[in-house]
Amino acid sequence: MRVTAPPLMTMACHCRGCQRMSASAFSLSVLLPSAGFEVVEGELEIGGLHGASRHHHCAYCKSWLFTRPEGLDELVNLRATMLDEHAWLVPWIETCADEGFAWASTGAKHRFPSSPPNDAFGPLMAEFAAQAPRPG
Repeated sequence: MRVTAPPLMTMACHCRGCQRMSASAFSLSVLLPSAGFEVVEGELEIGGLHGASRHHHCAYCKSWLFTRPEGLDELVNLRATMLDEHAWLVPWIETCADEGFAWASTGAKHRFPSSPPNDAFGPLMAEFAAQAPRPG
């Protein structure tokens, strides 16, 4: 995979689907513009939860690589550990906290009981661009 655009936001999702697909308390992802993301090698298959959002997995090792959120073709959620350098990543938001384990919190700047309202994403991304840590 090749990322050529800066991240729009980082997040931890505590929903039960992410718990199951990551085999963990939450999934970590980097929200990117689709135009700045490219699969350059390997075969993909749809895996995990077969809903409206498409969860792309490596056809060879079955790892969950990224998600194309339902109705948001201009965005992609890349699993954070797919980046060569990911030590900089600190979740900016936590979503679906009401579905999470009581002991699991990342210390993200913003925490939502479910998904943030659509109108919150613009301000969250602007704040992330101005304040959040960056790779490198």
